[in-house]
Amino acid sequence: MDSKPHAEASDPELEAGNGSGEKTAAAHAEFQTKTERLHEFHEGEGYIIDAAALDGGGAGAKLASDGHTRLIPQPSDNPQDPLNWSWARKHTVLFIISLTSFLPDFGSATGAVTLLPQSVEWHMTPDEVNRSQAGNVFMLGAGGVFVVILSAYFGRLPVVFWFLLCATATAAWCAGATSFESFMGARILNGFFSTVTQAGGLMFIQDMFFFHERARKINIWASFVVMSPYLGPLLAAFETETQPWPVPFWVYFALNVLGFGLVVGFLQETYYDRSIPPPPRGSRLARLTGHAQWQSRHLRNTFPEACRRTVRVLLKPVILVSCGFYVLTFAWAVGINTTLALFVTPLYDFGPRQVGFFYFTPVVAVALGEAVGHWLFDALARQYIGTHKGHFEPEVRLRAMFFSMPLVVVGLVLIGQCFANGWHYMATSVCWGLYVFGMMITTVSLSSYCLDSYPEASGEVSAWLNFARTLGGFIISYEQVTWATAQGTKLSFGIQAAICATAFALILVLLRWGKALRVWSGPLNFATS
Repeated sequence: MDSKPHAEASDPELEAGNGSGEKTAAAHAEFQTKTERLHEFHEGEGYIIDAAALDGGGAGAKLASDGHTRLIPQPSDNPQDPLNWSWARKHTVLFIISLTSFLPDFGSATGAVTLLPQSVEWHMTPDEVNRSQAGNVFMLGAGGVFVVILSAYFGRLPVVFWFLLCATATAAWCAGATSFESFMGARILNGFFSTVTQAGGLMFIQDMFFFHERARKINIWASFVVMSPYLGPLLAAFETETQPWPVPFWVYFALNVLGFGLVVGFLQETYYDRSIPPPPRGSRLARLTGHAQWQSRHLRNTFPEACRRTVRVLLKPVILVSCGFYVLTFAWAVGINTTLALFVTPLYDFGPRQVGFFYFTPVVAVALGEAVGHWLFDALARQYIGTHKGHFEPEVRLRAMFFSMPLVVVGLVLIGQCFANGWHYMATSVCWGLYVFGMMITTVSLSSYCLDSYPEASGEVSAWLNFARTLGGFIISYEQVTWATAQGTKLSFGIQAAICATAFALILVLLRWGKALRVWSGPLNFATS
């Protein structure tokens, strides 16, 4: 097999002009076979999970400990293969990726509390200071696209190392800023660099874990991501009650130092191409800084190929529809979070401490969502596999939303009622919890579906979902307070709930025609993950 597996260089779509239909068909078959061998996924029939469903009962296939579940992908015999790593090594990497994925939204949402003392110090309105928040949120999504392009070219580890180093430096800049202009510049840059593992988290999960394990691991990683924007304001509210506003950002800086230290000490390069002999690993320092990966860059994508990958993934109909759905549903989570203090402070006469206590609600909701999701996704998968002769389709992941989306819609409607009617703050707390719980389940469901649909594009899938999540939050952060002031919270939050309910129609489309759309659009033919 060619030791330089550039998928797109031999893509049939690019060879269509060579005048040879037979050559084009042969190239398509070759890369289709290679992709299926790498990922064991067929657009037409999904995954074959139970070995008994294979010809000859799956003789020779490597199985899970239960004796019948096929390991997907099939691991190599090399101990360097991340699929062969020990449980401890895999979960150390998962913990580091989850912790560093926690940091971006934690730092971003910290500004939702500090904007009040900042507005006093800089003689600005809270809405004007909130521009730095919106800029930070937008860059959390935009930076992720660059993360996956560089990861496809250099590998995972050096991109995390350099981005997190810059994120740590800009976190210190945020804390030390003495003017709004300086603070806003630091926030924008920090958003761009800090998003590295949040945007690319699915790459690491895809690299290390088998198909039957991924939903649970995504559930763990997503709980850090979804919980982070609530813990940031929770701690910042207590800190700003007695300390100046830079203190929460110095805490954020300290957490970045911790995350960066864990990356330097323990994070591993998880990129591994099973179709070629493994290149020399190099020293620990060489792998961290990217020198070792640079020496073997010819075994991955060229830089133009890495750029084209991101576009080709977004043009797949099921990815485009999924991102559209995520924009329309997750936006309100960011909007509520970044403006909550402006609603509850005058309504309930809350001080910083009471606002801080209020943020315990979504933290508990995310924890409950993680616990429920831990068994829900596996239960749905087992039920489908058991009734479909060992086969599994990615669309099954979306069935969890029949449970989560009603909670999302009801939660938003009732939040608006609570604010409009002055209901007790405990009622507001419960309603907010319903929405957050529902979005936790929804996030894991959507992420698992997109990853299962295009496993070779784990980074690109992760980045576009992250961009969709933050794009909606960026837009609504500007308008949430103004909208509620103009139309009232009952109507504005009711409209948000209606948008979520309407967006669920996109999921129904994917459940009914998702497989047909995947078959019609064809595989990506990426020979490298």
